Amino acid sequence: MIKNEKIFLPPPGDESDFKELFKRLAAAGAGRPLGKDGFPAGPWTPELLAEAISQIDSNRIGVDLRTVQLWFQENEKGISTANIRWLARVFGCDDPVATSEWQMELSAAQSRLSAKRREWKRAGSSVAQEIPDTALAATFDDETDSPAELTRDTDAKGPRRRFSLARKSEAFFSHGSPLNLPASVFAGVTALGFLSYITGIHSVTYGRADGVVKQVGFLWTANWTFVFMVFLPLFFAFVTELVTFWKDESLPKLIAQGDKMESDDAWARSVEASSYSYWAVFLICLMFAGLFQWIGVCFIPLMQGGGNYATDWGSLAIVRPEVISVPEAIVFTGLAYLYMCLCFYLFFVGLILLYTVIHDLWRIGEAASNRPEVDYQHELNEASLRVMRGIFRCTVLGVLIAIVMKVQSAYLTSRGENIVAWLVGDMSSAFYGRNDVSAGISYRRPTHYSSLLIAISTCVVFLYGSIRLGVERRFCMPLWRMSAIVALLVAGYLLIDAFAGFSILLGVGVLLAIYSLFDPGFGRWRASELGNNQSVS
Repeated sequence: MIKNEKIFLPPPGDESDFKELFKRLAAAGAGRPLGKDGFPAGPWTPELLAEAISQIDSNRIGVDLRTVQLWFQENEKGISTANIRWLARVFGCDDPVATSEWQMELSAAQSRLSAKRREWKRAGSSVAQEIPDTALAATFDDETDSPAELTRDTDAKGPRRRFSLARKSEAFFSHGSPLNLPASVFAGVTALGFLSYITGIHSVTYGRADGVVKQVGFLWTANWTFVFMVFLPLFFAFVTELVTFWKDESLPKLIAQGDKMESDDAWARSVEASSYSYWAVFLICLMFAGLFQWIGVCFIPLMQGGGNYATDWGSLAIVRPEVISVPEAIVFTGLAYLYMCLCFYLFFVGLILLYTVIHDLWRIGEAASNRPEVDYQHELNEASLRVMRGIFRCTVLGVLIAIVMKVQSAYLTSRGENIVAWLVGDMSSAFYGRNDVSAGISYRRPTHYSSLLIAISTCVVFLYGSIRLGVERRFCMPLWRMSAIVALLVAGYLLIDAFAGFSILLGVGVLLAIYSLFDPGFGRWRASELGNNQSVS
């Protein structure tokens, strides 16, 4: 049958599941244009079908070729609701009535496939109970891999799975208990604290050449205590909560009608799409922020007896050799910098995952722009609201980390005896007109640069989320409140040690930021701010 100069096959109305139905239609070339000679042009291939779906005018995001390839393969993969709509357009030859009929037929076929898949799972679990535990352990030696990963990696390369840094990094946030990663970071810095007690550098002072006696003990170092004991564990906890919510709750509802396997596969593809970013961040953090910085800031000054860096716990062996020896300092600083670079790699992994969640949600929103269903739009708005709240909390914590790093770096070059006395003295100098607290010695301060990178990276993710989700979902008032807090924090960061009394502005920003972690919207958020009349607080 010919319809709109294309091969048209009516829905069979039988009990075929999606795989059986799709195989027949693809072989027949249903929906393909006629050839120049008026005969069928041949069967569908994954490339041709993906191109045909992507050329549909109302389909703004197209379809991934790997998704179409899964339809052609002998596996348990089905089709999402969004792709049923586009496939029905192809098989219906752009005829509204035929498209509607094919949409119902494909939906029913997908339901039958899902029912069969559940039966296979039940049958597989009953068989698995009869298999010895040793055999199961040999078969699934890495239980952190998702079903989507197992299917993709065993596709045509045998049972051996390809290593993926992106998936392994994402697993730290989405697999296991949400407490695992924050607790591990806290345990690491706690272990370093015990080692500082053993070596005697937990609380120690030294006399500088200008007569200032400074506290440079490890436990007095704000960028090692506050960052790794408080802010970074909280950051990881919020990222884990948001990624888990998106992957396990929101994504299955929005794209797969509750089909967890299909949504896991979509999430795995999104994570894999940023694989180069994970490798780039890994190399930067491990090689430059870790190894090269340790060699330049700690190892070479310790071996040469000095350098153009402010003395801290890492270089204390140069000025106080009776407290810690050079070999002990090399070992301790090496462990500390290794721990630091791994933690900050996971920090940037968290930012990449936040970007991935934002991008996925924006794409789903764009694809659903033609769906007027109130329930679906409400679910989409709820997801956008919760994601932006999580993004904001992570942004606040990221900027707080940058602030603490820069404050500690500025303190080392100041005339303050310890970091608390220095900040209190700066506050008082604003009222008494003195500026002697900040008049220090000029040293190289690489932590200033590191903190700037963290602040910029964190704010870029927040800005991207505000553009993609905030404006589109129309919750302008909460977004402006969040943006004001972030702007105040960034201003406080940039003005650290810039003038007498900078700590007043910084203190106000930090207090508001800490409050906003508990109440990001500074009051009750109403769904009317999202464009409907139902409360989603």
